[in-house]
Amino acid sequence: MYRSATAGVVAAALLAISACSSSSSSGSASASPTVTGAVTVFAAASLKGTFTQLGKMFEDAHPGTKVVFNFGGSDTLAASIVNGAPADVFASASPATMKTVTDKGDAAGTPTVFVSNQLEIAVQPGNPMHVTTVQNLANPSVKVVLCAKTVPCGAAAQTALAAGNVTVTPVSYEQDVTATLTKVELKEADAGLVYRTDVKSAGGKVGGATFPESACAINKYPIAPLTHAPNAAGASAFVALVQSLAGQKVLTDAGFLGPTASPSAPPSTCPSTSASTSTSASPSPTSS
Repeated sequence: MYRSATAGVVAAALLAISACSSSSSSGSASASPTVTGAVTVFAAASLKGTFTQLGKMFEDAHPGTKVVFNFGGSDTLAASIVNGAPADVFASASPATMKTVTDKGDAAGTPTVFVSNQLEIAVQPGNPMHVTTVQNLANPSVKVVLCAKTVPCGAAAQTALAAGNVTVTPVSYEQDVTATLTKVELKEADAGLVYRTDVKSAGGKVGGATFPESACAINKYPIAPLTHAPNAAGASAFVALVQSLAGQKVLTDAGFLGPTASPSAPPSTCPSTSASTSTSASPSPTSS
């Protein structure tokens, strides 16, 4: 669905990216190397739909390449990277989990924030438990599921709940946002705190309820090529695609916010710090 909606922009951007990669044949010593082989990307679970599409775009632009993804909780992915898992690119759902990688010197250069995301309450179709506010999640008759506190969606959920002065006892904490959403889709929970992009991608499988306290925890997503990347040229080219106009369109069409997104009027109850305030990453440009 995204491919047809972005065809014109994608074609132009991919031609430019491909031309840059092939310019090494001109004989310039400073030209970018030709991109070939496998490119391994570790990415937050909430990026699965969009990055899968971007991977196909990348392979179309660079014949002979194959993008291999590992999607999961950002904390687990970061731990794998610092423990030596071979990867070329890391895209995290929070600066805090990216910091795990940068602190170990495993990111090549300064990570760049390329999108932002905001929480939404996922509910069963028709919202039979009438969950419309974050305060409704405190109702003991409402089965709530949350992301684990150590992953970005879980940290953001705790910030939003604190902003609403709400205490929730979930039926489970899940390893990532995809698993949290799945619990609601399977009707094993009445509601779950996930990202707005997850509610949108689920279509009619869930409903969604926005709530003002989510403005207290807008997560910034940083991306970086990795220091020990087996395919450094491929890593740089994939990051360039994510930051390009075509890449940004795929992401915003899926519901992601821009890299510099911030609420115009956050609730006065917001804690002084949130899941998205600590950052060593710089905002992403919107073109390659």
